[in-house]
Amino acid sequence: MKNAVVNLVRGLLMGVAEVIPGVSGGTVALIVGIYRTLINAIADAVLAVRQLIGLASGGPSGRRFAETLRSLPWAVLIPLAIGMGAALVLGAKFIEPLLETHPIQMRALFFGLVLAGIYVPAHMVVRAGGRWRPVDYVVALIVAAVLFVLVGLPPVSISDPSPLIVFLAAAVAICALVLPGVSGSFLLYTVGMYETTINAVNERDLAYLAVFALGAVVGLAVFVSVLKWLLAHRTRITLVVITGLMVGSLRALWPWEDDDRGLLAPTSDVLSAVVLAVVGVLIVVGLMVLERRLGLSEEQEDESLERA
Repeated sequence: MKNAVVNLVRGLLMGVAEVIPGVSGGTVALIVGIYRTLINAIADAVLAVRQLIGLASGGPSGRRFAETLRSLPWAVLIPLAIGMGAALVLGAKFIEPLLETHPIQMRALFFGLVLAGIYVPAHMVVRAGGRWRPVDYVVALIVAAVLFVLVGLPPVSISDPSPLIVFLAAAVAICALVLPGVSGSFLLYTVGMYETTINAVNERDLAYLAVFALGAVVGLAVFVSVLKWLLAHRTRITLVVITGLMVGSLRALWPWEDDDRGLLAPTSDVLSAVVLAVVGVLIVVGLMVLERRLGLSEEQEDESLERA
């Protein structure tokens, strides 16, 4: 029961993150100690779907399909999915208005969250192969610089996207669910589809949401298998890249910017922004401490990766 509640809260936090432009659900998954378990589970779920398709088309016995289904960590996935679904709906209704009325304070809070969260993949690099080497710093800085430039691109606006555009945007944006440092909401915001998607959720536009969901499933199926392989066989460099992505993503959360995403010096609400950034840091520290005390820290995730 304790683990179910913990996983429900994890799902809530990840769902909230996916609503906020600049914050990645993958980042939150790293912080709350569920990242590798989630990657493995999604990859196995994709494998199960492929086996089911093969079975329906006259392929091999369904024994492998049944075994794959049984191997999935349902005790983790079910409460996680419930929490994420609830957070996506509630976040679209309550958090999005806060971003409009208190943009500086909200961005400062999440800036602190991501800043503190950088420690997680950086520490995992050390655990994967010893202290950081000069080449690791170079790779991380290059990745951070590239993302820093990309998240500074001026946003566009698409009020009535075609189904193909919705499908493609969802396929790319969903990758942020499992890739720390890259925000799915921010990608949608960049291509001008964030408000359209939020409105579709609030207005229950089932046609739009069905196309979006199909694109998300296809994108996730392709990307997560690659990511699982990288984490299993190129663990250290993958974690270095993830660290760089999280560093570069901080630009998207800088509290002061103009309408074209140009960075500005702090001009107003500085005290409240600093206080909330510190609160964000303390939240992450508290979550990491809680994970360790509950016995759900990254050590358990490493064991699950070795069994995969």
